[in-house]
Amino acid sequence: MNEVDKAISLIPGVGLKQKHVGFEWGPGDILVYETNFKLQGAGSGGPGFPFVHVVRKDEDIYSPILRKLFNESHHIFVGLQNIKDDMPSKNKKPQFVSVSKNYRSVIRACMEELQQVAVSTQDTSLVAQYSNQVSILLAIELIWNLCEVLFIDAAPAGILLLHLLDWVRLHKADVDEKVREVLQSESPTHHHAYWEVVISFVLQGRMDEARQILMKQANLQPASRPIYQLMDSLLQKMPIFNPGSTQTLTEFDVKWRHWHEECDRYLQDNSFASNRHLETICKILVGDEDTMLEHKELLGTWYHFLVSRLLFFHPTVKPSELHYYAQYCSVSFPHRVCPSVCMVLLTWNILGLISSIALNNWWFVAHLTDLLDHCKLLQSHNLHFGSNLREFLVLEYASGLFSHHSLWQLAVDYFDHCPEFGRVYLELQIERVPLETERKALKVLRICEQRQMNEQVRSICKIMAKRALSNNRLGSALSWSIRAKDAAFATLISERFLQDYCTRGSFSDLDLIDNLGPAMLLSDRLTFLGKYREFHRLYGEMRFTEAAKLLLSLMTAKIAPRSFWMTLLTDALPLLEQKEVIFSVDQTHELMFCLEELTSDNSETKPERDCYVWCIILVLLKLGLSKLT
Repeated sequence: MNEVDKAISLIPGVGLKQKHVGFEWGPGDILVYETNFKLQGAGSGGPGFPFVHVVRKDEDIYSPILRKLFNESHHIFVGLQNIKDDMPSKNKKPQFVSVSKNYRSVIRACMEELQQVAVSTQDTSLVAQYSNQVSILLAIELIWNLCEVLFIDAAPAGILLLHLLDWVRLHKADVDEKVREVLQSESPTHHHAYWEVVISFVLQGRMDEARQILMKQANLQPASRPIYQLMDSLLQKMPIFNPGSTQTLTEFDVKWRHWHEECDRYLQDNSFASNRHLETICKILVGDEDTMLEHKELLGTWYHFLVSRLLFFHPTVKPSELHYYAQYCSVSFPHRVCPSVCMVLLTWNILGLISSIALNNWWFVAHLTDLLDHCKLLQSHNLHFGSNLREFLVLEYASGLFSHHSLWQLAVDYFDHCPEFGRVYLELQIERVPLETERKALKVLRICEQRQMNEQVRSICKIMAKRALSNNRLGSALSWSIRAKDAAFATLISERFLQDYCTRGSFSDLDLIDNLGPAMLLSDRLTFLGKYREFHRLYGEMRFTEAAKLLLSLMTAKIAPRSFWMTLLTDALPLLEQKEVIFSVDQTHELMFCLEELTSDNSETKPERDCYVWCIILVLLKLGLSKLT
């Protein structure tokens, strides 16, 4: 790939005091600031500039209107990736052309909206910004359209010129504006731009429209009507290649040459000598180069001159011949700014094209290169570090999207369709997405779960669980820890639930605890929490026998924390006081064993203020148990 000039961005205020500049890289921007060190010599040069500048790589993503371009083109991109590779080339070509037209229609829609906003706004700085964006989109659409003609549609000789004419007409819209101005005037035929309109139509091959305008002049000059009718006949008879007919390219070429000779014969006979405007048109029809160049203002650009010259000199031009004519025509416009990208295109230098547009707009180069790659035009171009050119550019574009607060979701699909490094990039970028809300965290989590990114799933869940726990939202914290499959953290939160129960005498987040299901097996403490809540539910439903059995199993299975045993034994008191015998003899012995084990354990020290309560509970338990034995 050829080297391109480095893009230089000037930062207002930086460098005025001749000091070194410090910077810090970020995912989508750079922080730039002046240091205390002078450019020459050591030591401090006094206080630095008191500002930190944020330099954004892709400023366009912050434009509300251009965000529509990113959103709409994302859908087109994904649709393009779904075109099957094993489909025959002849079936894929119409689909690629359709995709290209869809991209261009999105560009044009954004451009029109920007123009409307620029007209309605009163802020001069915004007007300048919108105008600049319109000019960029105009250039993008111009280049994309030419790529579509030459590479994507790959029009052959005959059809090629028709497409080039459509290309020029689309991007030379000032002709239509001038036509409206002429026709809306009081006397169109006396308007100063009347003949400019006629000649412009002829130069663009719009012969029917040129004839309609000419007839207005003929109707006002009965004496000159014969020569107007003669010109009308020449314009009407001009052969235009019709790809849908049975006429071959050779037959069209013969017919065109006969018409060309007829035009030249009338010119040599001075048939239009009495009207210099008609004579000028006739000279254009025979392809007189000097006459065309006399109307540079109407042509505007060298590539318009190229297409007009081919129309009247070589309408059956082949794609491989275009660059010879392009180089010749560009020299004829020495005082014009030559759109170098169009020249690169016409010389069939695809890598030169990508190099020319790569530094100006990541959206443009990424999507165009992706489409060209699908057309099998970039298959032989790989980069030295392993990725192909198409993937590298798509990765760069998607990385830029990730720095935006909402467009990052679009970037995920771009990474998905980069088979070599896409997943690695996604894993790195997804960790940088700020999780401001649970809703956003769930979006990120869903993306990771769909792609089996287990490390990222655990990381997100842990972050959200710790955040919820710090805000004392135990239910949310438990839910995130379960999703992360973090047994240690689930144990910690379960302990907090039990402490909260001991303090308040009731559970919070009952819906979550009641519906733990298999998730309660994540840790012993979580299992205990779920089962203990189930005991309370059974007791509330007056299913005392089942409740007693579950309560006893919690103690004998040793999954309950020892600090909670007294609470469990206290829960047994109401069951012991029931008129109906709830505990069997064996269960009663097991309860007494648990009670003895608890009272004989001196490892736990109880606060003095709790001793009195403990003693009462122990007495009641012993009395209750003695009734059953």
